[in-house]
Amino acid sequence: MKVLGIETSCDETAVSIVEDGKRILINLVASQVEIHKAFGGVFPEMASRAHIDRLLPLIEEATKSHEIDLIAVANGPGLLGALLMGVTAAKTLAYGWNKPLVDVNHVEAHIYAAMMDVEPIFPSLGIVVSGGHTFLAKLTGVCAYAVLGTTVDDAVGEAFDKVASLLGLPYPGGPEIERVAKSGDPAKYPFKSGQVKKRPLDFSFSGLKTSVLYQVKGTNCGRKEPTIIEKSEKKHLAAGFQKAALEDILNKALKAAKTFDCKGIYLGGGVTQNGELRRLFKKSPYPVFWPPRGLSLDNAAMIAGLGYHLYQRKDFSNDVQPFPRTPL
Repeated sequence: MKVLGIETSCDETAVSIVEDGKRILINLVASQVEIHKAFGGVFPEMASRAHIDRLLPLIEEATKSHEIDLIAVANGPGLLGALLMGVTAAKTLAYGWNKPLVDVNHVEAHIYAAMMDVEPIFPSLGIVVSGGHTFLAKLTGVCAYAVLGTTVDDAVGEAFDKVASLLGLPYPGGPEIERVAKSGDPAKYPFKSGQVKKRPLDFSFSGLKTSVLYQVKGTNCGRKEPTIIEKSEKKHLAAGFQKAALEDILNKALKAAKTFDCKGIYLGGGVTQNGELRRLFKKSPYPVFWPPRGLSLDNAAMIAGLGYHLYQRKDFSNDVQPFPRTPL
Protein backbone atom coordinates (compact mmCIF):
# COMPACT_ATOMS: atom_id res chain seq x y z
CA MET A 1 0.00 0.00 0.00
CA LYS A 2 1.40 3.38 -1.03
CA VAL A 3 0.46 6.23 1.28
CA LEU A 4 0.66 9.93 0.44
CA GLY A 5 1.59 11.87 3.59
CA ILE A 6 0.96 15.61 4.06
CA GLU A 7 2.44 17.64 6.91
CA THR A 8 1.80 21.38 7.47
CA SER A 9 1.53 21.63 11.26
CA CYS A 10 3.98 24.53 11.60
CA ASP A 11 6.53 26.01 9.22
CA GLU A 12 7.59 22.99 7.17
CA THR A 13 5.60 22.12 4.06
CA ALA A 14 6.16 18.40 3.59
CA VAL A 15 4.88 15.69 1.25
CA SER A 16 5.96 12.06 1.15
CA ILE A 17 4.99 8.69 -0.27
CA VAL A 18 5.69 5.65 1.93
CA GLU A 19 5.01 2.02 1.05
CA ASP A 20 3.55 -0.29 3.74
CA GLY A 21 4.50 2.06 6.55
CA LYS A 22 8.25 1.56 6.13
CA ARG A 23 9.73 2.07 2.66
CA ILE A 24 10.12 5.76 1.81
CA LEU A 25 9.65 6.26 -1.92
CA ILE A 26 9.81 10.06 -1.89
CA ASN A 27 10.22 12.60 0.90
CA LEU A 28 9.96 16.32 0.09
CA VAL A 29 10.29 19.19 2.57
CA ALA A 30 10.11 22.92 1.84
CA SER A 31 11.50 24.81 4.83
CA GLN A 32 10.35 28.29 5.84
CA VAL A 33 13.26 29.04 8.19
CA GLU A 34 14.51 31.95 6.10
CA ILE A 35 11.05 33.55 6.14
CA HIS A 36 10.76 33.51 9.93
CA LYS A 37 14.32 34.39 10.91
CA ALA A 38 13.50 38.09 10.89
CA PHE A 39 10.87 37.51 13.60
CA GLY A 40 13.01 35.30 15.83
CA GLY A 41 10.38 32.57 15.58
CA VAL A 42 7.47 31.31 13.50
CA PHE A 43 5.00 34.01 12.37
CA PRO A 44 1.73 31.99 12.11
CA GLU A 45 0.00 34.04 9.41
CA MET A 46 3.05 33.96 7.14
CA ALA A 47 3.50 30.23 7.74
CA SER A 48 -0.06 29.55 6.58
CA ARG A 49 0.35 31.66 3.44
CA ALA A 50 3.66 30.00 2.57
CA HIS A 51 1.99 26.57 2.70
CA ILE A 52 -0.49 27.71 0.04
CA ASP A 53 2.34 28.47 -2.38
CA ARG A 54 4.37 25.32 -1.72
CA LEU A 55 1.97 22.49 -1.04
CA LEU A 56 0.43 21.78 -4.45
CA PRO A 57 3.76 21.83 -6.37
CA LEU A 58 5.16 19.30 -3.86
CA ILE A 59 2.11 17.06 -4.22
CA GLU A 60 2.37 17.21 -8.02
CA GLU A 61 6.05 16.30 -7.90
CA ALA A 62 5.49 13.42 -5.47
CA THR A 63 2.60 11.85 -7.38
CA LYS A 64 3.81 12.23 -10.96
CA SER A 65 5.58 8.85 -10.84
CA HIS A 66 3.64 7.05 -8.09
CA GLU A 67 0.06 5.83 -7.82
CA ILE A 68 -1.28 6.11 -4.28
CA ASP A 69 -3.78 4.02 -2.30
CA LEU A 70 -4.30 6.17 0.79
CA ILE A 71 -3.87 9.77 1.96
CA ALA A 72 -2.60 10.56 5.48
CA VAL A 73 -2.56 14.11 6.83
CA ALA A 74 -1.30 15.66 10.06
CA ASN A 75 -4.37 17.30 11.59
CA GLY A 76 -2.78 18.42 14.87
CA PRO A 77 -1.47 19.58 17.15
CA GLY A 78 0.04 22.69 15.61
CA LEU A 79 -0.81 26.12 14.24
CA LEU A 80 -4.49 26.12 13.30
CA GLY A 81 -4.08 28.13 10.09
CA ALA A 82 -1.17 26.00 8.94
CA LEU A 83 -3.00 22.76 9.72
CA LEU A 84 -6.02 23.97 7.75
CA MET A 85 -3.88 24.21 4.61
CA GLY A 86 -2.83 20.57 4.77
CA VAL A 87 -6.17 19.20 5.92
CA THR A 88 -8.09 21.10 3.21
CA ALA A 89 -5.72 19.88 0.50
CA ALA A 90 -5.92 16.28 1.77
CA LYS A 91 -9.73 16.27 1.95
CA THR A 92 -9.99 17.73 -1.54
CA LEU A 93 -7.61 15.15 -3.00
CA ALA A 94 -9.36 12.29 -1.20
CA TYR A 95 -12.69 13.38 -2.68
CA GLY A 96 -11.32 14.03 -6.16
CA TRP A 97 -9.26 10.83 -6.35
CA ASN A 98 -11.77 8.69 -4.42
CA LYS A 99 -9.10 7.60 -1.92
CA PRO A 100 -9.48 6.91 1.80
CA LEU A 101 -8.19 9.61 4.18
CA VAL A 102 -6.53 9.06 7.57
CA ASP A 103 -5.90 11.73 10.21
CA VAL A 104 -2.56 11.47 12.02
CA ASN A 105 -1.46 13.04 15.30
CA HIS A 106 1.73 14.92 14.46
CA VAL A 107 3.34 14.24 17.87
CA GLU A 108 2.62 10.50 17.80
CA ALA A 109 4.22 10.42 14.35
CA HIS A 110 7.47 11.82 15.78
CA ILE A 111 7.81 8.68 17.91
CA TYR A 112 6.94 6.46 14.96
CA ALA A 113 9.78 8.08 12.98
CA ALA A 114 12.27 6.26 15.22
CA MET A 115 10.58 2.94 14.37
CA MET A 116 10.60 3.25 10.60
CA ASP A 117 13.91 1.48 9.97
CA VAL A 118 13.77 -1.05 12.84
CA GLU A 119 11.43 -3.75 14.12
CA PRO A 120 9.90 -2.11 17.20
CA ILE A 121 9.96 -3.79 20.60
CA PHE A 122 7.37 -3.31 23.34
CA PRO A 123 6.74 -2.21 25.99
CA SER A 124 9.07 0.73 25.47
CA LEU A 125 9.48 4.36 26.42
CA GLY A 126 8.66 7.04 23.86
CA ILE A 127 10.16 10.51 24.20
CA VAL A 128 9.24 13.55 22.11
CA VAL A 129 11.56 16.54 22.37
CA SER A 130 10.67 19.32 19.95
CA GLY A 131 9.88 23.01 19.68
CA GLY A 132 6.27 22.49 20.65
CA HIS A 133 6.25 19.33 22.76
CA THR A 134 8.15 17.50 25.47
CA PHE A 135 6.69 14.33 26.94
CA LEU A 136 7.34 10.76 28.05
CA ALA A 137 4.99 7.88 27.18
CA LYS A 138 4.78 4.16 27.80
CA LEU A 139 4.44 2.46 24.41
CA THR A 140 2.60 -0.85 24.21
CA GLY A 141 2.27 -0.85 20.42
CA VAL A 142 2.78 1.28 17.32
CA CYS A 143 -0.47 3.16 17.92
CA ALA A 144 -0.88 2.49 21.65
CA TYR A 145 0.60 4.59 24.42
CA ALA A 146 -0.04 6.18 27.80
CA VAL A 147 1.55 9.52 28.75
CA LEU A 148 3.78 9.35 31.82
CA GLY A 149 5.03 12.93 31.95
CA THR A 150 4.83 16.18 30.00
CA THR A 151 5.92 19.80 30.26
CA VAL A 152 3.84 22.16 32.38
CA ASP A 153 5.16 25.24 30.55
CA ASP A 154 7.74 25.53 27.76
CA ALA A 155 8.72 22.67 25.50
CA VAL A 156 12.47 22.05 25.53
CA GLY A 157 12.93 23.24 21.92
CA GLU A 158 10.99 26.39 22.73
CA ALA A 159 13.26 26.98 25.74
CA PHE A 160 16.32 26.61 23.49
CA ASP A 161 14.91 29.21 21.08
CA LYS A 162 14.12 31.68 23.87
CA VAL A 163 17.51 31.33 25.55
CA ALA A 164 19.22 31.75 22.18
CA SER A 165 17.29 34.99 21.73
CA LEU A 166 18.45 36.18 25.17
CA LEU A 167 22.04 35.51 24.13
CA GLY A 168 21.61 37.37 20.84
CA LEU A 169 21.81 34.19 18.75
CA PRO A 170 19.74 33.76 15.55
CA TYR A 171 16.66 31.59 15.04
CA PRO A 172 16.35 28.62 15.12
CA GLY A 173 18.04 28.65 18.50
CA GLY A 174 18.69 24.95 19.13
CA PRO A 175 21.58 24.48 16.69
CA GLU A 176 23.04 27.86 17.73
CA ILE A 177 23.01 27.00 21.44
CA GLU A 178 24.70 23.67 20.68
CA ARG A 179 27.32 25.34 18.49
CA VAL A 180 28.23 28.03 21.03
CA ALA A 181 28.12 25.62 23.99
CA LYS A 182 30.85 23.43 22.51
CA SER A 183 33.51 25.94 23.59
CA GLY A 184 31.84 26.81 26.91
CA ASP A 185 32.27 25.53 30.47
CA PRO A 186 28.90 24.24 31.78
CA ALA A 187 30.21 24.27 35.34
CA LYS A 188 30.60 28.06 35.34
CA TYR A 189 26.82 28.51 35.45
CA PRO A 190 25.39 25.41 37.20
CA PHE A 191 21.74 25.89 36.29
CA LYS A 192 19.02 23.51 37.46
CA SER A 193 15.88 22.45 35.63
CA GLY A 194 12.55 22.80 37.38
CA GLN A 195 10.84 20.03 39.31
CA VAL A 196 7.05 19.77 39.44
CA LYS A 197 5.71 19.08 42.94
CA LYS A 198 4.26 15.57 43.31
CA ARG A 199 4.77 14.96 39.58
CA PRO A 200 8.35 13.64 39.27
CA LEU A 201 8.11 12.77 35.56
CA ASP A 202 6.85 16.18 34.43
CA PHE A 203 9.09 18.89 32.99
CA SER A 204 9.33 22.61 33.68
CA PHE A 205 11.79 24.73 31.70
CA SER A 206 10.36 28.17 32.54
CA GLY A 207 12.42 28.59 35.70
CA LEU A 208 15.59 27.51 33.92
CA LYS A 209 14.93 30.05 31.20
CA THR A 210 14.35 32.76 33.84
CA SER A 211 17.65 31.88 35.54
CA VAL A 212 19.45 32.52 32.27
CA LEU A 213 17.52 35.79 31.85
CA TYR A 214 18.68 37.06 35.26
CA GLN A 215 22.30 36.19 34.48
CA VAL A 216 22.09 38.06 31.17
CA LYS A 217 20.00 41.07 32.23
CA GLY A 218 20.31 41.18 36.03
CA THR A 219 18.14 39.89 38.88
CA ASN A 220 14.43 40.65 38.48
CA CYS A 221 15.07 42.38 35.15
CA GLY A 222 13.01 41.84 31.99
CA ARG A 223 14.04 40.87 28.47
CA LYS A 224 14.10 44.51 27.29
CA GLU A 225 16.68 45.57 29.88
CA PRO A 226 20.30 46.05 28.69
CA THR A 227 22.62 43.05 28.74
CA ILE A 228 25.11 43.11 31.63
CA ILE A 229 27.38 40.21 30.66
CA GLU A 230 30.48 40.20 28.48
CA LYS A 231 30.19 38.58 25.09
CA SER A 232 32.75 35.97 26.19
CA GLU A 233 30.31 34.69 28.82
CA LYS A 234 27.68 33.64 26.31
CA LYS A 235 29.34 30.32 25.54
CA HIS A 236 29.42 29.40 29.24
CA LEU A 237 25.77 30.37 29.71
CA ALA A 238 24.80 28.33 26.64
CA ALA A 239 26.75 25.33 27.93
CA GLY A 240 25.24 25.57 31.40
CA PHE A 241 21.71 25.88 30.07
CA GLN A 242 22.12 23.02 27.61
CA LYS A 243 23.58 20.71 30.27
CA ALA A 244 20.75 21.39 32.72
CA ALA A 245 17.97 20.96 30.13
CA LEU A 246 19.31 17.81 28.48
CA GLU A 247 20.36 16.05 31.69
CA ASP A 248 16.85 16.68 33.01
CA ILE A 249 15.42 14.85 29.99
CA LEU A 250 17.79 11.91 30.46
CA ASN A 251 17.22 11.63 34.21
CA LYS A 252 13.43 11.71 33.95
CA ALA A 253 13.47 9.33 31.01
CA LEU A 254 15.43 6.75 32.99
CA LYS A 255 13.17 7.27 35.99
CA ALA A 256 10.11 6.72 33.76
CA ALA A 257 11.63 3.57 32.22
CA LYS A 258 11.94 2.04 35.68
CA THR A 259 8.17 2.27 36.23
CA PHE A 260 7.53 -0.69 33.88
CA ASP A 261 9.36 -3.51 32.11
CA CYS A 262 10.95 -1.23 29.52
CA LYS A 263 12.57 -2.95 26.52
CA GLY A 264 13.86 0.14 24.71
CA ILE A 265 13.65 3.90 24.25
CA TYR A 266 12.41 5.67 21.10
CA LEU A 267 13.06 9.40 20.68
CA GLY A 268 11.51 11.81 18.20
CA GLY A 269 11.40 15.53 17.46
CA GLY A 270 13.83 18.20 16.30
CA VAL A 271 15.89 18.28 19.50
CA THR A 272 17.02 14.70 18.77
CA GLN A 273 19.49 16.29 16.33
CA ASN A 274 21.43 17.67 19.31
CA GLY A 275 24.74 15.82 19.56
CA GLU A 276 25.04 16.33 23.30
CA LEU A 277 21.63 14.73 23.86
CA ARG A 278 22.72 11.70 21.86
CA ARG A 279 25.95 11.48 23.85
CA LEU A 280 24.04 11.61 27.14
CA PHE A 281 21.67 8.81 26.12
CA LYS A 282 24.63 6.50 25.59
CA LYS A 283 24.46 6.15 29.38
CA SER A 284 21.08 4.46 29.04
CA PRO A 285 20.95 0.79 30.10
CA TYR A 286 18.19 0.30 27.51
CA PRO A 287 18.52 0.15 23.70
CA VAL A 288 17.99 3.65 22.29
CA PHE A 289 16.47 4.32 18.87
CA TRP A 290 16.71 7.64 17.02
CA PRO A 291 14.86 8.88 13.92
CA PRO A 292 16.62 8.10 10.62
CA ARG A 293 18.44 10.93 8.91
CA GLY A 294 15.98 13.54 7.65
CA LEU A 295 13.11 12.42 9.89
CA SER A 296 13.95 14.38 13.07
CA LEU A 297 12.34 17.65 12.03
CA ASP A 298 8.76 17.88 10.79
CA ASN A 299 8.31 15.65 7.75
CA ALA A 300 5.55 13.82 5.91
CA ALA A 301 7.22 10.38 5.80
CA MET A 302 6.42 9.82 9.47
CA ILE A 303 2.81 10.92 8.78
CA ALA A 304 2.43 8.49 5.88
CA GLY A 305 4.14 5.71 7.83
CA LEU A 306 1.93 5.99 10.90
CA GLY A 307 -1.11 6.60 8.70
CA TYR A 308 -0.63 3.16 7.16
CA HIS A 309 -0.85 1.48 10.57
CA LEU A 310 -3.86 3.54 11.62
CA TYR A 311 -5.66 2.56 8.43
CA GLN A 312 -4.87 -1.13 8.91
CA ARG A 313 -6.32 -0.94 12.43
CA LYS A 314 -9.27 1.18 11.30
CA ASP A 315 -8.16 3.73 13.92
CA PHE A 316 -8.98 7.02 12.22
CA SER A 317 -11.75 9.56 11.78
CA ASN A 318 -14.03 9.78 8.78
CA ASP A 319 -14.42 13.50 9.41
CA VAL A 320 -10.90 14.97 9.54
CA GLN A 321 -10.74 18.27 11.39
CA PRO A 322 -7.64 20.21 12.48
CA PHE A 323 -6.94 20.67 16.18
CA PRO A 324 -4.27 23.06 17.54
CA ARG A 325 -3.80 21.39 20.93
CA THR A 326 -3.97 17.86 22.25
CA PRO A 327 -4.74 16.72 25.81
CA LEU A 328 -1.52 14.72 26.20
